[in-house]
Amino acid sequence: MRKFIVLAVFLFLGSLTKQVFAGPPFNNLEGVGGVAYNPLAYLADSGEELIKIGDVDILAKPRFGAWYVNLPKAKIDWESIGVATTLLKRLEVSYGYEAINWENHPTFHKNNLGAKLLLLKENSFSTKFVPAISIGTIFKTTSNASLREAGLGTLRSSGQDWYAVATKTVNLLPVPVIISGGLLSTQEFVTGALGFSNKRELTGFANIDVVLPHGFVVGYEFKQGARFSNVQNTNYWDAHLAWIPNKNLTVIAAYTGTGDYGKVGNTRTGLGNGFVLSAQYAF
Repeated sequence: MRKFIVLAVFLFLGSLTKQVFAGPPFNNLEGVGGVAYNPLAYLADSGEELIKIGDVDILAKPRFGAWYVNLPKAKIDWESIGVATTLLKRLEVSYGYEAINWENHPTFHKNNLGAKLLLLKENSFSTKFVPAISIGTIFKTTSNASLREAGLGTLRSSGQDWYAVATKTVNLLPVPVIISGGLLSTQEFVTGALGFSNKRELTGFANIDVVLPHGFVVGYEFKQGARFSNVQNTNYWDAHLAWIPNKNLTVIAAYTGTGDYGKVGNTRTGLGNGFVLSAQYAF
């Protein structure tokens, strides 16, 4: 019930604002400026300053995001809420909290603290083809007691991601298309909710989003699963539709695939397919 209350609050706040189109990045499941799973090179910056000293924008107004993921075959309800803001139009800082309720398993509580540095602004050097380029990190922790109770006590309860990502909005078609891709150095098992390996794996991720008229965005994203000797992740993907009725509010519906669940002989840990809902609010 609380997930619907959160969505209702976001919808009410959005209904009070002026009708102006906005767009990605959103707060992803871990609070970082991106889509659902992946970060974008763009910063979580609404473009309106909150604190200004002289002509310098110090702190941007924050963005909030709430997510609900339902994976019925694994009987998982996955809830997340995150916040992000930007310092000096260069450094994004974020926090995300996740609660993973898995039937017949303990609840996993995951915390994510992120930082993303914009190295190169889009269209730098007076060009129209240079993408935005950012590097970032996410420090993650999950419930140590839940790992032990679930028989995953050999995995660590904390880990850290490092990533580099490039994002470009292409305006060669009748509608803008946002293309993004990057590399991720990770220790995570099931995004870190079920623990972390002692080793690292380098994986890739990519996004494409088409900005349609009347405040709609349709897109697809892919995240490669890291494969360690003791735990092996499946690839994640989702197809999503976002509606942005004004400059503050975004509502997202998606269908996600996280790999086969319970398949005999499956060497990777999948949780099945399911539906995703999100509400985003940018001040």
